[in-house]
Amino acid sequence: MGELAALKTAVIESFGTPCPVIDLDVVERNIARAQQLCDAAGVANRPHIKTHKSPILAKMQIAAGAQGITCQKLGEAEVMANAGITDIVIATNLLGAARSGRLAALQRRVALKVCADNPVSLSAYSEAAQRAERPLDVMIECDTGQKRAGVETPREALALAQIIRDNPWLNFAGLLFYPALDSWPQTQVFLDEMTAGLASLSLKHKIISTGGTPNFANIGKLKGATEHRAGTCIFNDRMMIEAKFATLGDCALQVFTSVVSRGGEERGILDAGSKTLTSDTGGLEGFGLIMEHPEARIHKFAEEHGFLDLSRCNNKPVVGDIVRVIPNHVCVAVNMVDQLVAVRGGEIAEVIPVAARGMLV
Repeated sequence: MGELAALKTAVIESFGTPCPVIDLDVVERNIARAQQLCDAAGVANRPHIKTHKSPILAKMQIAAGAQGITCQKLGEAEVMANAGITDIVIATNLLGAARSGRLAALQRRVALKVCADNPVSLSAYSEAAQRAERPLDVMIECDTGQKRAGVETPREALALAQIIRDNPWLNFAGLLFYPALDSWPQTQVFLDEMTAGLASLSLKHKIISTGGTPNFANIGKLKGATEHRAGTCIFNDRMMIEAKFATLGDCALQVFTSVVSRGGEERGILDAGSKTLTSDTGGLEGFGLIMEHPEARIHKFAEEHGFLDLSRCNNKPVVGDIVRVIPNHVCVAVNMVDQLVAVRGGEIAEVIPVAARGMLV
């Protein structure tokens, strides 16, 4: 029995399918690559843990040189703080968490860095900081082309900076960007205008944070940037292959799944459906890449079934085959499971809990 066949047998005998499996050798190589890219650009590495949601993996990133971590939700930050990680940026408006009292409770334990793009968030942050009896560091989120969250003009950003400056419970920490791949020149113009405007308010930014795994292609291009936030790069996925950041060999997470039905010559069924791989296509055809049968297409889902179109396959899978699927979007796939089976050298090494899964607040 070959190494891969033996691993498939070990996985199904110990865990069944579907089962998310990560290769620790690839994970470590990916962590090192991200750190090297940040080091070469002269910016700190602040990986986004929303991809893996694991304190174990976050500590591997910190041990490799990361300055701290980025979280998307307060609940993620709570899990990381409970594991002893304290340098945390939360890169989204936290209205629900602030109003519920959870932001104050965590700020009482750990000096957080949060972001905002509106006065309502700033008011909620001020109340949370007062309840925590500790001023809160706030970054202003700025949009320069992604068209997600963030103020769109330096004038709006400066108005928020003035509110922060004038509030004794808030500290101005800097600016948070997630530029589009082609909007880094506009981001530079925005930052330069902000730097001049902040000086007029007697403020200086300590942090200029950029983000996104695909934006490693642009890292170092923003003069004044101090750190970069990237999440997907620890595992990679089909979207990162499409973005030309990763190859198949860089994809550390694969879902092992069984072919459970071949109801017709040109079709089949996997036991991994929308509750495993999710319905997020990432703009790609199908719902994942089958390593053993790349011509096959997972063309639709039921909750527990992946429907296969085998019309382009010369070598078709049979019932009982175990195949490996690279998800289109690995971040959402990880959030569907409680644990990741970690392998090294073709053998099961450990089980890593997805400790921050389902943290929606």
